[in-house]
Amino acid sequence: MTSADPADLGLLSPMRGAAETTGDAAVLQAMLDAEAALTRAQAALGLAPAAAAEAVTAACRADAFDLPDLVVRARSGGNPVIPLVADLRRAAGPHSPYVHRGATSQDILDTALMLVAHRTLGPVLAELDTVIGRLSTLAADHRATPMAARTLTQQAVPTTFGLKAAGWLTLVTDASVRLTAARQALPAQLGAAAGTLAAFDTDAQQPGGGPEPGSPESGARPVALELPARFAAELGLAVPVLPWHVLRTPVADLAGGRWRSRRGALGKVAADVLVLSRTEIGEVTEGVGGGSSSMPHKHNPVRATMIAAAARQVPPLAATLYAALAAEDERPSGAWHAEWQPLREALRLVAGATRDAAELVADLRVHPDRMAANLSVEGTPAPAAALVDQALTHHEHRDKARH
Repeated sequence: MTSADPADLGLLSPMRGAAETTGDAAVLQAMLDAEAALTRAQAALGLAPAAAAEAVTAACRADAFDLPDLVVRARSGGNPVIPLVADLRRAAGPHSPYVHRGATSQDILDTALMLVAHRTLGPVLAELDTVIGRLSTLAADHRATPMAARTLTQQAVPTTFGLKAAGWLTLVTDASVRLTAARQALPAQLGAAAGTLAAFDTDAQQPGGGPEPGSPESGARPVALELPARFAAELGLAVPVLPWHVLRTPVADLAGGRWRSRRGALGKVAADVLVLSRTEIGEVTEGVGGGSSSMPHKHNPVRATMIAAAARQVPPLAATLYAALAAEDERPSGAWHAEWQPLREALRLVAGATRDAAELVADLRVHPDRMAANLSVEGTPAPAAALVDQALTHHEHRDKARH
């Protein structure tokens, strides 16, 4: 790669993560996985030969396609599926009639982006478990460690650092529960040209010229109605109630409530660490801080800074995804297209913030002596330690239920 290469390698986005599951090559592979799953699902229902399913699946390898060329050709039709299908049909040879059969571009791209989200959120949830485990330890170890509670920037009454850590633990656990539910609910997309599944129904002719399965004469359920569930099962995604070409709540729910709770949880941890690690406070420090190009004495809270930066970037991305809810007709012009990059960027920021949070809490240094020295208000933490015990007991029960 040369200095003139225009690719965005993340030079200005160190708070990003999940490059391997959200990059262009990963999206390409997800689209190919969707195409292969569609042919396999049709073969399972007798709508395509088994040999076609095998051949199409074998051809669906991202490294066999010219990604830069796909990027250029995607502009003419407005989405990358159109040139990809043309290339995949050539690769499938005699089985090309069974590539993308009955589907529309949005079926494949929506499904691919749900796959990208599913594959990205798996490691995110694993790292959240690491964060949760460390916060549980911090809360238990410092259940009675006194420090000043601060309200409106001023010391208020005594509390304990364990109670603060227990608050972080509660927030992050809540976020993990919501994100787990969001991942489990990510649906496949399959509706054909206008969300009616009609293109798949025309394939469902009985051999020998009998009535169509599912027609009033046959009394059977249309094969087209069975296909979305089979398609979703091939990919490990949820079965949609209806095709959701213009029913964009799956994307809005993922970007809004689920990411908002996770962003708020990790953002709260970062905000507290940034305040408590100020030189004049010094009650916590990052174990591996960052340096300065001009002040070698500094030990900057870089992990907390990156989390705070990610937390500020996600809300405008979520706003774009919410705006796409107002999608006209049965297929929108512009609303759907506006989702792609914000959705991917939000996933990257979520992954990066979780990675940084795991590193932050793993080496967070707590300084009880500074907490005691800074404490200038009278009183005792009262039931703070008991509240920590209560939170930890609740967490243990919830953790068992989660796993």
